[in-house]
Amino acid sequence: MSPFTPSASSRIPQEQLNPHLSSGELMRAGLEDPEAGATTAEYGIVMMAAVGFAGLLVVILKSEEVRQMLLGIVQAALSTGA
Repeated sequence: MSPFTPSASSRIPQEQLNPHLSSGELMRAGLEDPEAGATTAEYGIVMMAAVGFAGLLVVILKSEEVRQMLLGIVQAALSTGA
């Protein structure tokens, strides 16, 4: 059990809550997840890493050495199929 998760007996019934409670008050009442939004932040970090990796691949694949190597692989594959 997380230190932020109150026990069932310490939770305040929904109808007794003030509609203008802060997120800290909601968390203490057991109505707000302390990790809310963590998934979105993690998704953003993964997307930034993926974009960086894609950029690196573009730079590598544009090099003449890699282009010649890939062309050789394709030509070898096509010539052995005959």
